[in-house]
Amino acid sequence: MENYEVEHDFPTIGRRTMLLNARKVFYETGTASTILLGIEDITQKRTLENEKDDLIRQKQMLLEELEHRVVNSLQIIASIIMLKARAVESEETRRHLEDAHNRVISVAAVQKHLHGSIANSIIEMSPYLATLCAALARSMISDNRPISINFNGTGGNSTRRDAESIGLIVTELVINSLKHAFDGTTKDGEIRVSYDVSGTDWQLAVSDNGSGRPDGVFAQPKTGLGTGVVKALAKQLDAQVVTVSGALGTKVSVTHATFGAA
Repeated sequence: MENYEVEHDFPTIGRRTMLLNARKVFYETGTASTILLGIEDITQKRTLENEKDDLIRQKQMLLEELEHRVVNSLQIIASIIMLKARAVESEETRRHLEDAHNRVISVAAVQKHLHGSIANSIIEMSPYLATLCAALARSMISDNRPISINFNGTGGNSTRRDAESIGLIVTELVINSLKHAFDGTTKDGEIRVSYDVSGTDWQLAVSDNGSGRPDGVFAQPKTGLGTGVVKALAKQLDAQVVTVSGALGTKVSVTHATFGAA
């Protein structure tokens, strides 16, 4: 018998939880045998474990409530920024406010899709990125723009922290494509997001079929905010960023470690 728990009310010490372990002892001569029984009082241990579990549940509830409030607050901030953008007369100021609005919305979208998962949990990347792309398409593409955002990938898992960074990279690159790759005459525009895994390495790619730029940096100036955000997030992920831009569109690849060689 191994690790058999018994609860019992003792006359002098009250209800206790005891852990029993037993072995039968055989002798070289004769047929007699003995039961060797070990008894351990684990009442305090179980009490502490139950208290720890209760604290973890309370912490998880508080984190979920905090995340919910953060997402709601971000959406409120985004709405205020958009109202200001519509009210200003300066075209340049309006453009900057719209950029700020899109980035706040992107952060809110990432947080919303990670809502409910604990900080060190494992995230399935394919459903996460597919849902994120659908949310970005709904929030950032108007009905009169014939542009789609599509996702494909080989699956794979990631920590919540890395998944959050990858999601922010995707939103920055999608925002960039929507701003710079397509003009008012674009028909059947498409932004493709892929995430492929090889062992512990991965590669994220965001490409479009819009008008490419020869400078090879996200189809926007090297000093752009989106460029800096993507490079900073890629550095945190120990990944390299490579951009290929031409007449058929632009593709930005974010590669972790030795994925290309594998």
